Amino acid sequence: MVTFTLNGKQVSVEEGTTILEAAKANGVDIPNLCYDKNLSIYGGCRLCVVEVEGAKTLLAACTTEVREGMVVQTESERVVSARKDIIDLLLASHPEDCLTCEKNGECKLQDYAYRYGIKKSSYKGERIEYAIDSLNPVMERDPNKCILCGKCVRVCAEVQVTNAIDFAGRGFKTRVSTPFEAPIDYKNCRLCGQCISVCPTGALTNKQFKGTRPWEITAKVTTTCPLCGVGCNFDLNLKGDKIVGVTPNPDAVVNGTSLCVKGRYHTDFIYNPDRITTPLIKKDGKFVETTWETALNTVIEKLKETKEKYGPDAIGGLSSARCTNEENYVFQKMMRAAIGTHNVDHCART
Repeated sequence: MVTFTLNGKQVSVEEGTTILEAAKANGVDIPNLCYDKNLSIYGGCRLCVVEVEGAKTLLAACTTEVREGMVVQTESERVVSARKDIIDLLLASHPEDCLTCEKNGECKLQDYAYRYGIKKSSYKGERIEYAIDSLNPVMERDPNKCILCGKCVRVCAEVQVTNAIDFAGRGFKTRVSTPFEAPIDYKNCRLCGQCISVCPTGALTNKQFKGTRPWEITAKVTTTCPLCGVGCNFDLNLKGDKIVGVTPNPDAVVNGTSLCVKGRYHTDFIYNPDRITTPLIKKDGKFVETTWETALNTVIEKLKETKEKYGPDAIGGLSSARCTNEENYVFQKMMRAAIGTHNVDHCART
């Protein structure tokens, strides 16, 4: 353990702990934009700078490890001044459309600008206007709102291991881009949305949430994804009594904040007009609605008829990853014990 002084209070943490992690563990909030506990340390935004006694310059809390006897100030006059300058510089090339931005109310840059009283940038100069990438069906990318924190690049490379995006250009013209400036789509990206989850600004947007303000979300219900057998958890976001989309739950035991493209965007089928909501039975070559009792009795009669006429091996059963393990167990038990065949397969086997 290492003991040091944090804002006048002595605290002890494990050796190797960064100042940022130590402060967080002791209830002290240090602003940060590029830090994520699940990603490699980047130290790019510099918003987490703190004053360490004896150091000539302010140090980034996310990259500096605590040392025995260290004295740290997280909100000194010098620190606050530096953070104001950093926010001022970030806003110098950032759109001022907070009132209509999809991230209004849950943007970390907006929160910190409010916290330190920065209403607008004092720097006047050139601004680059990039085209908004909105060609794919699930996400929108606005490079003009990107603050180059690098979280999207790192989560794509380190967690999703896709490397669909990276930094391009130099200096003022640095941007996050795809190879050859190609739009984001299924050809160069898995469209998993991991980058959306970690983006601190409105640079990346889940299209399912467009038009829904953060404060309009009336409830978040944690549930298990029904689309495969992994068992990922996420939060269903409700606007009134309607599900508007999915956000990851950092406390999920199986997947943490990771979600695949199906898990993140699948809720659109719930209100799809083509969704089958009642049993259908074919009469005169056409499907017509019927009751569950009639549908199940028809299945039983057809299975009995086929078994008696052609034998049990003329019947095959295909199960689904959308069912629970218990339901799949019961299904294969029915096929083997009741019908008498081992012709059972599963859609997720391959």
